[in-house]
Amino acid sequence: MLEFGQTDTAAQDADLIKDATEATFMADVVEASQEVPVIVDFWATWCGPCKTLGPMLEDAVKAAKGKVRMVKVDVDAEQRLAGALAQQGLPLQSIPTVVAFFEGRPVDMFQGAVPQSQIAEFIGRLTGLAGDGGLAEAIEAAEAMLAEGAAQDAAEVFAGVLGEDPNNAAAMSGLARVSLALGDIDKAEGILNTAPDAIAKAPELEAVRAQIALARQAADAGPLADLKAAVEANPDDHQARFDYAQALHAAGDVEDAVDQLLDLFRRDREWNDGAAKTQLFTIFDALKPQDPIALNGRRKLSSMIFA
Repeated sequence: MLEFGQTDTAAQDADLIKDATEATFMADVVEASQEVPVIVDFWATWCGPCKTLGPMLEDAVKAAKGKVRMVKVDVDAEQRLAGALAQQGLPLQSIPTVVAFFEGRPVDMFQGAVPQSQIAEFIGRLTGLAGDGGLAEAIEAAEAMLAEGAAQDAAEVFAGVLGEDPNNAAAMSGLARVSLALGDIDKAEGILNTAPDAIAKAPELEAVRAQIALARQAADAGPLADLKAAVEANPDDHQARFDYAQALHAAGDVEDAVDQLLDLFRRDREWNDGAAKTQLFTIFDALKPQDPIALNGRRKLSSMIFA
């Protein structure tokens, strides 16, 4: 017997994952997909890849916590159903075939056994179709908290979103940036290292990686006034200019840091294996895509590269 507050996991899974027949297909797939996307796994008992793919799909559906459902159709046991669906255009000549339905129609599909990361991406696309249940609004609120200095409150909201959607790159980025705001660079990096494969290379996480790299540089930045004097004394001292740009960025003067690196690139683009360009891209990646400093900097760098 369940204790108060417990959830009947088996009952939940039975609602999320069902075996369909010709008699139940309309209700379990077409009608159910009006609420959430429904993944249909067409399989057969003799199909080796099906036995590998099926459990992986089931695990991914359970992890999505109700944002998608799954229906399994044994094409041998349900030959008439499979034949009717094939006549309607579904490519069921080979199995496993996985078709996603939303609002009563097929919206995505793949065939063959695929890796877990591809399954996660597939389900991620589907969950976006039906909305996120307010997660975007929660992330927006957490970003405002972080901007206002309420880092711990923001962390709780970001963590809550990840509890609902472990593949939410914006929430994981936010949680890592909370640690950066609190000065814990190692913890921020550790958070990114826990990212699921489906979002490990997401732009939001790549931006935080760039911010982490810049934060580590800031810890070793030299004295701003001394570096400025060194550059003024010898404009061709490339190392001094590069160090000066790092110090400017550490002091929060991002635009001047970019200008110094652009000047260094103009003077010697190959210096130190193209260090100026690499540093510029790190800064651009750390900024928001539409940040004026990033947009103007990229434009100026491109004009020099292709001049």
